[in-house]
Amino acid sequence: NHTEMATVPLDFNIDAPRWDQSTFMGRLKHFLNITDPRTVLVPEEELDRAKALVEGCRAGLVPPGSSQEQLLYAKKLYDSAFHPDSGEKMNLIGRMSFQVPGGMALTGCMLQFYRTVPAVVFWQWVNQSFNAIVNYTNRNAASPISLRQIGVAYVTATGTALATAVGLNLYTKRAPPLLARWVPFAAVAAANCVNIPMMRQQEIINGVTVTDGDNNELGCSRRAAVKGIAQVVVSRITMAAPGMIILPIIMERLEKFPFMQRVRVLHGPLQVLLCGGFLLFMVPAACALFPQRCSLALADLELELRDSIVAKHGDKVPYVYFNKGL
Repeated sequence: NHTEMATVPLDFNIDAPRWDQSTFMGRLKHFLNITDPRTVLVPEEELDRAKALVEGCRAGLVPPGSSQEQLLYAKKLYDSAFHPDSGEKMNLIGRMSFQVPGGMALTGCMLQFYRTVPAVVFWQWVNQSFNAIVNYTNRNAASPISLRQIGVAYVTATGTALATAVGLNLYTKRAPPLLARWVPFAAVAAANCVNIPMMRQQEIINGVTVTDGDNNELGCSRRAAVKGIAQVVVSRITMAAPGMIILPIIMERLEKFPFMQRVRVLHGPLQVLLCGGFLLFMVPAACALFPQRCSLALADLELELRDSIVAKHGDKVPYVYFNKGL
């Protein structure tokens, strides 16, 4: 009986989503799977083996004796570490599975050291550097970006974050103490609105490749790029929001207790841990807000692209699809 279980069904498609990607819950399960922070600890050789297994599977060559579970785990590792468009291994810091450990350390520090301008400047700068790596790593890889553009994107996003944080920091000196604790979130939200579009400006300038329902390329659309990037900005701000809005309220309450005042040294580590708790759920939930394979109605496309699609396919293509990136 055991041998029967170990075989892989004939119609097994390793790229077919395991959960329905048209529903939020299905996408949440998918992203809980690939943003699993434990995959960060998997050694490089094992990732390479997973990639070989997935590519073999796509070519119809499943190693004898492989179980469906092994293949699904290989796919999980593959999705967590390799880029969906190019298949290249992504740098560790830029992977979504690194968002929980990386994000919790940075968010904890931003929330803890918000009182002095030099501390705000330093932590916002470190955070924007981290974001720049993540945005570059998770871009739509079909649109190449030059080093100069990366530099400009990085400088403008960091500048926006710093201007927002330092400006608000000076402004909240006279405000209730809780408002000052929300400054890091305002800075992060403002920077996301700049960092992501700047890092992915090639897509806005040249458009992203759009396909029909069967993945046949139809052309490039700038409007599709704008829709995809706008959704990513909303996702990223949502990802940060609960930790950076609710956590300050919790800390504000906790710090009034005498026992908390005696263990000031532990406030930083406690914030980092609590941030981790929020991010464990928020990273997959924010990624799952919108389908990864984004769609746009034909009527919303640029006129010339719409005309060329109608000329070729008539009314057979009501929607176009594209990868929005993360």
